[in-house]
Amino acid sequence: MKEGPDISHIASLIGDPARANMLTALMVGKALTASELAQEAGITLQTASSHLSKLEKGNLLRPRKQGRHKYFSLASDEVAHTLEALMGLAANAGHLRSRPGPRNAALREARVCYNHLAGEMGTRLYESMITRQLLRLNGEEVELTTAGAGFVRDFGIDLDALKAQRSALCRQCLDWSERRSHLAGSLGRAMLVRIEELGWAKRDTKTRIVAFSPNGKVRFDELAARG
Repeated sequence: MKEGPDISHIASLIGDPARANMLTALMVGKALTASELAQEAGITLQTASSHLSKLEKGNLLRPRKQGRHKYFSLASDEVAHTLEALMGLAANAGHLRSRPGPRNAALREARVCYNHLAGEMGTRLYESMITRQLLRLNGEEVELTTAGAGFVRDFGIDLDALKAQRSALCRQCLDWSERRSHLAGSLGRAMLVRIEELGWAKRDTKTRIVAFSPNGKVRFDELAARG
């Protein structure tokens, strides 16, 4: 038998509809309880617990206990990027769930992808930063330039604190609806947090939608203006 990564095992874990629904729910970046995930998947708590155990053993989820409750979140950025890529593959192959038009349009415009900004607004910001040489592509790697460091600090982000973290500063993530990349990594998360701190946008607590105010859209357009 040839040695190598067992993609069939990972595929079987993600491929179950109930588990797929629970993983997708965790793409908002929040930790959820088994009861909340059972509701998202439309299954009983007992069944959800069995699914969560399999996902945990497969290293796709990270459990955390706080008081009497046990919370689950995605194990890593890599899991989130894989899910986003699978969503793109499913959409490109025509495997789409039926959703109301306005919600679908809002998701495509701006949404959370595991704590960073995705959708049309996310890809626009990323491409603007590439065009203005604030970010530089080095093969598949994304690097923050000296000009980019100044841009980030001027935006009110503590870049030194981000660099001290273990996670990658900049990563590109393939956007399922735009079929182009948006900015991930610790900088991508910090950009979305700063946008929220400034009051430009708010996350919908029940969906992945990031809703921008009219003024927030104007300010975002200025931020993402091409040089």
